[in-house]
Amino acid sequence: MAQGARAVDMGRRRLRWRLISVLVRNVPVLVPILLAVVAADLVFGGIVGAWFPVVVALAMAVHVVLLLALRSLRDESSRGPVETAAPVAGEWFALNGPSDKVPSHGVRFLGQEYAIDVLIDSQERPTSPWWPPMSRSGVFPAFGQPLFAPADAEVVHVEDGARDHLSRGTYAGLAYFLVEGLVRQAVGARRVLGNHVVLDLGGGVYALYAHLRQGSARVGAGEKVRAGQVLAECGNSGNSSEPHLHFQLMDAPDPRLAVGMPFTWTGVGVPENGSAFHVPEHT
Repeated sequence: MAQGARAVDMGRRRLRWRLISVLVRNVPVLVPILLAVVAADLVFGGIVGAWFPVVVALAMAVHVVLLLALRSLRDESSRGPVETAAPVAGEWFALNGPSDKVPSHGVRFLGQEYAIDVLIDSQERPTSPWWPPMSRSGVFPAFGQPLFAPADAEVVHVEDGARDHLSRGTYAGLAYFLVEGLVRQAVGARRVLGNHVVLDLGGGVYALYAHLRQGSARVGAGEKVRAGQVLAECGNSGNSSEPHLHFQLMDAPDPRLAVGMPFTWTGVGVPENGSAFHVPEHT
């Protein structure tokens, strides 16, 4: 009975996370549409209301054309997965990963084609989809967990000053999450990623860790790190619904210009979406 109840609860959590990912997926579509509407209003002197359907249709058409053009430049079939160590240790839970869909987060923005989100699922984390609407980051077991370098690497970039905000994972929090996501998207990549670390793994491969805990970075730009070395802690900064790690590989150090690359973790592979996986403690 306990296992059945846990399975039902996990299904509900996956549904809420799916709703969150839908909001994130649509942010790149909504932003150009809104910008087009504002531009049209400025150009036509306040008569955008009559032209709204045309403006929206043109904005969506341009967005689709740009996506198709960008996709045509990317030959995913020629790239095999890059094997690294897992960036976490212990028992974790995978969501929004590339095990059954690419792009895994529904967008190719910021090199997220093969990105994965991992969190800790336990009885300690909030489970109600309704109340409280938002919770402190500290009540989630993933918050503050150490994150490890996946290979010998050089630190390229570190952001460490963004605050860890309240959770957004309940149904009531999704409306706020949508508005917040639009604002973050418009402001720039830093507001989406929150605190993050970018590593140069060599051979044109870069690893990005996003949504890190404020003030937890233990490395700086230009520093050499060893596989298994602690980089920072799991947090809830940036466009994040609850404390988790967003991990991805990409072909450039700047995620705004990067194309995502497939990965596989030694001893783990690519965790299936909605499944738990275990990584031995780093020694």
